[in-house]
Amino acid sequence: MTAKPQNKYAFFEGKFVPIEDAKVSIMTHALNYGTGAFGGLRGYWNSEEEELFVFRPYEHYERVLASAKMLMIDLPYTRDELVNITLQLLQKEGYREDCYLRPLVYKSESIIGVRLNNLEGQFSLFSIPFGRYVSNEEGARVGFSSWTRVSDNSVPARGKFTGAYINSAFIKTEALLNGFDEALVLDDSGHVAEGSAENVFIVRNGTLITPPVNADILEGITRRTIIQLVREQLGLEVVERPLDRTEFYVAEEAFFCGTGVQLAAIIEVDHRPVGTGKMGPIVRDLRDLYFRVVRGQHPDYRHWVTPVYAQVPSAK
Repeated sequence: MTAKPQNKYAFFEGKFVPIEDAKVSIMTHALNYGTGAFGGLRGYWNSEEEELFVFRPYEHYERVLASAKMLMIDLPYTRDELVNITLQLLQKEGYREDCYLRPLVYKSESIIGVRLNNLEGQFSLFSIPFGRYVSNEEGARVGFSSWTRVSDNSVPARGKFTGAYINSAFIKTEALLNGFDEALVLDDSGHVAEGSAENVFIVRNGTLITPPVNADILEGITRRTIIQLVREQLGLEVVERPLDRTEFYVAEEAFFCGTGVQLAAIIEVDHRPVGTGKMGPIVRDLRDLYFRVVRGQHPDYRHWVTPVYAQVPSAK
């Protein structure tokens, strides 16, 4: 028996429709060839203000539009129009809890043949109530994957392309079947890239270290947020450089970050404890800070959150 959807609406083919009506053909190009790209945004409920805040939506839609450009999809929407569609959808849903949004651009024609040029594209959007992506956010146990992260010369990691995520699926499935919560994955050069679908940081000698953007990683918006918060609020140094696998074995602390995973402490890598084997003080302080920021509770970063119910007229 199919569970009833937790959401009621989608933005599909230029209009808001019941979620049950947002369907594509089995012949859709994107379904057959992975010629699509997606984004991920979160909405955070602030119970004190009774407001739902979307975190950094303008930056997210800049990346969606960049992915569409790489796929040769010319969307009829600006960044601001996409943000407005998002706020209208959330108003229609009326969430009073945390949620996740999935924008999708894709080659929508029903045609056989692998290419990107001269094919129509579409934009769709849906949202769902959403909590944790990794259940053990306070203490994830991870292992290095036997799979390698796809390189930028094969499938660009800076675009969230649907077809590329089969690589992530292999990585995550291996980790789960081996008893881990998540995985770490190396790039073609043998350096650490990221998790199956998350950016990664370690702490060594009080300095935060993360792979650079040319290490076949997603140019994460949460990653960018963390770097700024660490420098401005925690007063610590952040270094972007290649990371070796064994640096995780001797790190004082480590963590994943991303829209889905939020900020999850890594306490064990390849059955070796990271630091004390518990969430460390820097990660704990950073998590507390991050969750205040995304809920609009930190005045210095209030411009990063966009209210759903206060600014936009109610959607009809």
